[in-house]
Amino acid sequence: MNLADKVRNIKDFPKPGIIFRDITTLLKDGDALCESVDMIANALDGIDFDYVVGPESRGFIFGMPVAYKLKKGFVMVRKEGKLPAKTRSKKYGLEYGEAVIEIHEDAVKKGDRVVVIDDLLATGGTAKAITELLEEMGAEVKKLVFLVELEDLNGRGALEGYDVETIIKY
Repeated sequence: MNLADKVRNIKDFPKPGIIFRDITTLLKDGDALCESVDMIANALDGIDFDYVVGPESRGFIFGMPVAYKLKKGFVMVRKEGKLPAKTRSKKYGLEYGEAVIEIHEDAVKKGDRVVVIDDLLATGGTAKAITELLEEMGAEVKKLVFLVELEDLNGRGALEGYDVETIIKY
C-alpha cells in the first residue's frame, strides 16, 4: 500500500500557496492506520530504548500504539498548562510567535533512553524543543520517527546529529 495515496492534499490551506497534508483520511482507513503504526514500529528495530515520547496531540495517535506494540512505556509532551503534576517546560519559536511544551518532571530521568514519535516533520522546531527538554532532564534521545516529512522545510537541519526517520516524504 502506498500510504502517501491515503493522505489528502488541500491546496491553499491555511494560506494561499500552501499544500496542507491532511492525515485524517489515512487515520480513518483501518488498513492504512495499521500499516502506518507497523512501519513506525519497524523503524525502531535494533534501537534499545525505554520509553516512547509523543507530543500533543498527533504524536499520541502514533506513539501510543507503537509503545503498546513494543511493550514500552509512553511519555506525553503537552501544551502548557495541561499536565497536573510538577512540570518542566520549554519555550520555542513558531512561524507566528512562540509556544511552550511541558513534560512531567518525573517522566524521564538521567540515563533513560527514549524515542520520539510524531506525525509531521516540517521545520523541526517542535521536535528540537522536545529533544532539548528531554536531554536537559538527562534522557538520551535514541531516534525520532515521523509519519510525514515536508522535505522542502528542512526540518532535518534542526535535528542534525539525531537519528531521524520518516515514512512518507513530500
